[in-house]
Amino acid sequence: MLISLTIRNFALIDSLEIDFSKGFSIITGETGAGKSIVLGALGLLQGKRADLSSLKDKEVKCVIEGHFSVAKYGLNEVFKDLEIEYEDITIIRREILPSGKSRAFVNDSPVNLSDLQKLTEHLIDIHSQHQTMELSDENYQMQIVDAVANNENVLIKYKENLIVYKKAQSQLKELIQKQADLLKEQDYNAFLLEELVQANLDGLDQLELEQEYEKLNNVEFVRESFGQSIGLLSDDEVGAVHRLKEVKQILQKTSGISKDYEELYNRIISVEIELKDLSDEIENQLESVSADPEQLNLINERLQLLYNLQRKHQVTTVEELLVIRRDLEERVDLASGIDDKIGTLEKEIIKIEEILNKYAGELSVSREKAVPTLVKQILEILSLVGIPNANFKFDFTTAKSFLANGKDELQLLFSANKGMDFGVLKKVASGGELSRIMLAIKAILARYSNLPTIIFDEIDTGVSGEVADKMGVIMKDMSEHMQVFAITHLPQIAGKGNQHYKVFKTSDDETTTSQLVLLNYEDRVREIAQMLSGKDISDSALVHAKELLSK
Repeated sequence: MLISLTIRNFALIDSLEIDFSKGFSIITGETGAGKSIVLGALGLLQGKRADLSSLKDKEVKCVIEGHFSVAKYGLNEVFKDLEIEYEDITIIRREILPSGKSRAFVNDSPVNLSDLQKLTEHLIDIHSQHQTMELSDENYQMQIVDAVANNENVLIKYKENLIVYKKAQSQLKELIQKQADLLKEQDYNAFLLEELVQANLDGLDQLELEQEYEKLNNVEFVRESFGQSIGLLSDDEVGAVHRLKEVKQILQKTSGISKDYEELYNRIISVEIELKDLSDEIENQLESVSADPEQLNLINERLQLLYNLQRKHQVTTVEELLVIRRDLEERVDLASGIDDKIGTLEKEIIKIEEILNKYAGELSVSREKAVPTLVKQILEILSLVGIPNANFKFDFTTAKSFLANGKDELQLLFSANKGMDFGVLKKVASGGELSRIMLAIKAILARYSNLPTIIFDEIDTGVSGEVADKMGVIMKDMSEHMQVFAITHLPQIAGKGNQHYKVFKTSDDETTTSQLVLLNYEDRVREIAQMLSGKDISDSALVHAKELLSK
C-alpha cells in the first residue's frame, strides 16, 4: 500500500510530504484546490508521460516520490520478471528536469516507463470518472469474469502458448511467401542452371582456350611469317646465319690480340649458336602448324557460349560463373526442400492449437460457472445503491480464432428495471448507473484481487442522500481488503473514512500554493459541516457532521 508521498516543485505544490495509513482515507477540498494535482503526481509514479509545464519553478527539477509497502502482496516474481530489485518497502521516484528530460527510479535503480507501468499495475489503481467507460470494453469485462473465476494460472499458460503459436504462424507465413517467390523463379532458375551445367565449366581454362583459338585462326599467316623468317635466317648467300659466320671468321683473326677482342669473338660464337637454334625451332614450329577447321569451329563455339553466359550473368570470368551456378543449385534445392519445412511447421502448429483449445475450453467452462456468482454479487451491491431491480446477462459466443484471452467473445447486457428488455450496457445505462455499476465491480474485484491500493476520484458524482451513504459503506467494506482513497464532495462518504485529508490553496502577493494535510477530529467535523451547509457553518450542520462521523 502507499505509505507516504513526497512532491516537490510540481504544479501549485512547492513541497509536500504526507504519510498515509491503511483502511479508508478521504480526500476533500474545494474545486480547483489541487486534488487533481495530487492525482497527477501519482500518475507520474504510474509511468505516465511527464510535461515540462508541470514544473512550478522552471529552473528547478520536479521530484515525485512514493513509498509502497509490498511485503504482503507476493510481488517478488513481478519484480524478478521486470529485472527490478525487490524491497519490502519499495520506493518509486520520478524526476522532471528543467531541460524537459524525465527519469524514473525504483529502489534507486533507473527503469524505463514501460516497466514502471507494468510494475505499478500491481500496486495502485486510480479510478477517475472517464475510466467508467472501461465497463464498455469487452476485454475489461472479461477480466472481471476471470478474476471471479480465478483463471489467472490458466490464462498464463494460454498466453504463453499463444505467443509460441503466433510466432509459428508468422514463420509459416514467411515460408509460404518464400515458397511462392521461389516457385515464380523456379523454372527460370532451373533453365539458367541447366545452361551452366551443360556448359561444362569445371576445369575450363578460358585463357588457354582463347590462345588455342588464335593459333588455329591464324595458321596461314603464321606459316607465311615463319617461312619468311627461316629464309632470312638460313639463306646461303644473304641469310643472317651465313652473314654471322663471316663476321665470326673476321673476328677470329683479331681475338688473339687482346682479351677484349677475344671476348667479342666468344660473344659472336654464342650468338651464332643461339641464332642457329632459333632458326631450327622456327622450322620445327612451322612443321607443326597445320590447319584444322573442325577444331577451330569447336573452339569458336565453346568460346561464344562462354562469352554469351558471361554477358547474360554480367561477369567476366569462369570462376564467377561457377559461383552463380552454385547459388542457382542452392535456390533450386531450397525450392524443392521448402515443402518439408512447411509440413513440419504445420504439424507443430496443429499441436499448439490443440493445447490452446484445451486451455480455451477450460477458461470457457470456468467463466460460465463464475457468471452466476458474479451477477449475484453485483446485484446485491446495486440494490444497496439505489438500483434494486437491475439485472445482467453475460452472453458468450465462441470465436473462430484464438483471442488474447481465449476463444470467448463477450457481450454484457443490462436491464435497470423489471420488465425492461436487456440492452448493451454502454447503450442503455445512464452515467449515474455506470458509476454505481463500476463501484460494484471494483468492490467485487477487491475480494478476488491482490491489489494494495485503489483511489476513487469522485465516483459518487450524480448521487446523494441514502445512495451516497451506501456507496460510502461499500468503499468502507473494500478497505477491509485493501487501502482505499476516495476523493469526494459528499459528506455521507467523507464521514465513513478512517482518516481524512484536505487539499487547500494558500496565496500571497507573489504565488499560489496547494497543500494537503491530515485533519484531526475537530477539523473533520468542521470540514464535513462545511460540506453540508457551505462556508457559513450552522450548529445543526456541526451536529449532523458529528452524527456522520459516529456511524
